[in-house]
Amino acid sequence: MDFSSISTILNDSTDGHKKEVIVLSPTSQFEDASCVCTSSRDSMASGSALQSFLDHISIDPITNFLNTSVLELKLDDCIQDAIRSLYERNVFGAPIVNSVSSDRGNFIDRDIGFIEFSSMVLWSLEEFDKASAESKSDSHGFLSMLEQISQIGQTKVGELAKFFLWEPFFPASPGDSLLRVLLLFSKHRRLKVVPVVESSNSCVVSFITQNAVLQLLLQSSGLDWFDQIADMPISDFGFEKNRALVCIFGDQTVADALHILWENHFDAVPVIGRVTKTLIGFVRRSDIYLLLEDDELYQNRKSFKVGDFIKSYTRRTIPDSDSSINEESSTLQVSSAPLLLKNNQLPPMDTPTTNLSSDSLKHVMQDMLESKSECSFVVTESGQLQSVITLRDIMSKFSPPSMDATIDGGGFFQSALEQSGCHVEDGVMVRDKH
Repeated sequence: MDFSSISTILNDSTDGHKKEVIVLSPTSQFEDASCVCTSSRDSMASGSALQSFLDHISIDPITNFLNTSVLELKLDDCIQDAIRSLYERNVFGAPIVNSVSSDRGNFIDRDIGFIEFSSMVLWSLEEFDKASAESKSDSHGFLSMLEQISQIGQTKVGELAKFFLWEPFFPASPGDSLLRVLLLFSKHRRLKVVPVVESSNSCVVSFITQNAVLQLLLQSSGLDWFDQIADMPISDFGFEKNRALVCIFGDQTVADALHILWENHFDAVPVIGRVTKTLIGFVRRSDIYLLLEDDELYQNRKSFKVGDFIKSYTRRTIPDSDSSINEESSTLQVSSAPLLLKNNQLPPMDTPTTNLSSDSLKHVMQDMLESKSECSFVVTESGQLQSVITLRDIMSKFSPPSMDATIDGGGFFQSALEQSGCHVEDGVMVRDKH
């Protein structure tokens, strides 16, 4: 897609200010206010220009329409069956539907959330520990334990809202703009995928991933508004201020790593050497399915060192190499591959994506897209860990400063929340009790 043509269209608009502001950089996101020389009017105009540009880019090129129906989970499904279904279908998550009758025939009457395979497994492990069930659980495999410990395995998907929040279900429609999807991802921390819903039948026909949005953004490389942001070194963005840097030593256990993923709501935890403090690998939520693949790993998770885990299991998850992949098939892979539970396109656990603080944001984006990674670890020249950059961090830098997609209970979100039996509490979405 040639995004320069969109820029030309906007520049040639009858609005006399469009041509001037399309090349302005929304620097107010990154610089101290005292250093910004443009007026507040120019800042708003810059944000409006970026908003207009993004609103002209369709998500259709990264919408990989599914050939089969989407796996859905119901509120009264038990967690044991839900985990098994996702594992057997090889999908990392599924929409949660509410079985209600409605004359509206609208998707917001039935789809009320999204839940990941990893979240249910991590919750189960935490409950195993709380129930002091180790005398049973360590002598069987994970799925066997869900069957034997009914208070965990028979927990309903709907009841999980008491223990942790589902991921929100904020859909897009075919033909929607990149602006809408970009705002949803950048403003909602728990949103991992944006479902694409066909309005005629209220069915989910595809998912938009964060990697796919990154790919679409990179196609703007060479345009002024993009390069003025993307060519800045990542040290200028202050990503290290977004979150505390939490890591784990290689001589700690797999159970320790899993607990950190759960407690901190991380997608990945970096693993460093205790003496050298250098990065030796990482453990991701996407690796959790290995607990179901290998009963011995599950049984020994509290004694198996995470460094040994990385060495032992990396060879099982090395991506397939295929130099014959063309641009079109590569687009589909970026769009659909992250939806797979067992995804051999992800970087091996001992080869995380890394960057230096002097690298440009564009360089980081290109590295993450090439590796199909959800994050990049910023390291020193000697390999010591400094910070982590996520896809959401990157997308937030391209989100127009004049826009705000936080959940405030208004407009579309209010209607969606009311009809799905949810409400906003302290800035987050929770399900109403009945």
